[in-house]
Amino acid sequence: MTTFASQSTLIDIPEFPDRARMYRECGARLRDSMREKGVDALVLIGNGNVVYATGVSWPLLDAGLSHVERPVAIVLADDPHPHLFMPLREGSSSPCEVPDDHVHPALYLEFDEGVQQFAKVLAELVPAGSTVAVDEMTGAMRRASKTLFPSGPPSDAAQVVGPAKLVKTPDQISCVRNACRITEEAMVDVQKALAPGVRQIDLSAEFARRAFELGATASMLEAIWQVMPTTKTSGSVWTTHGDLALPLLTTERKLERGDVLWTDVSITYQGYCSDFGRTWLVGDEPSDRQHAQFEKWQEILSAVLAVTKAGATNGDLARAAIAANGGTKPWLPHFYLGHGIGTNAAEMPMIGTDLGQEHDDSFVYPAGMLLVLEPVVWEDGTGGYRSEEIVVITEDGYQSLTDYPYAPYGRN
Repeated sequence: MTTFASQSTLIDIPEFPDRARMYRECGARLRDSMREKGVDALVLIGNGNVVYATGVSWPLLDAGLSHVERPVAIVLADDPHPHLFMPLREGSSSPCEVPDDHVHPALYLEFDEGVQQFAKVLAELVPAGSTVAVDEMTGAMRRASKTLFPSGPPSDAAQVVGPAKLVKTPDQISCVRNACRITEEAMVDVQKALAPGVRQIDLSAEFARRAFELGATASMLEAIWQVMPTTKTSGSVWTTHGDLALPLLTTERKLERGDVLWTDVSITYQGYCSDFGRTWLVGDEPSDRQHAQFEKWQEILSAVLAVTKAGATNGDLARAAIAANGGTKPWLPHFYLGHGIGTNAAEMPMIGTDLGQEHDDSFVYPAGMLLVLEPVVWEDGTGGYRSEEIVVITEDGYQSLTDYPYAPYGRN
């Protein structure tokens, strides 16, 4: 395999996280951010945000589909512990650091009856006149907004949670690294099973079985094994932007010899995500043109990593990628060059979005931030090439968390 040498001083990442320490440090950062933003209370219902605030993780087959029976957290700026409303405490995959007197029965915020109960809970916990921020609003919450928030509409909790989540503690990085290790070990078995006649859903079943055997907490998204068209005009899916469609749902389609697969999977370990992407070829070896695409992808990634360090900006990385790709963006128009990762598979920052260059140049990287880099190289007639790499930003460079090989691409 190819490795990308880092010139940075390595971070001491523990083999396994200290959950109690991680809970304390994340809670302190979250409350500091609340005080900085003038927020007295946070209402969190997004899975990733609840994990961050409470340290609790729970078994899920697809985190994106968990809505009705999901934990809720209420964080108060002057309370060292969040209030956690958990459907099944015994469903938690790991010990709960939240004290017993802060753990409560479930809240069902998708329903009007559940929101009526929630209004009573808020009135008891949050003093009148407090400033409140919310990360998501269900339909039932919107209908009862004036009752829930009598002091006025709540603000966006992303402005509080995002900055708190940006820099990872060594224990959080350990969680992500362990999630990556589980994912990569599971993908060894999946790649071995890749052959003409195998269905996409068979690959999903193999991956989910092995990942959960190895200690995964949840599958963060439905696994993607997308067969890429050989030309942009030959794809069967229409897109508003006129470019390639990605991602497409997995089906019972049987793979054929020569299919180019763009893979994308994510699981969690202790509530923290992996993000795995590679390009595979079904029952065949890459052509010279496909090898050349992979080599171009390596050039782009190397150019991006050469400017990756604390103090760099989104704009620095985007410009390096574009220059290495001959002046054009090496990512799809509805996607990005890279993104953060933590309790969500994709967190801030997103590099190269339609927020524009001014935004990208204003986002300065701190040491301890995690970044997933995923450039795309496309050339009609080949199916293209895409892979993902996860790094930790350090004061003088970066440190890689992923090391899965690029086979069948590359030359020995």
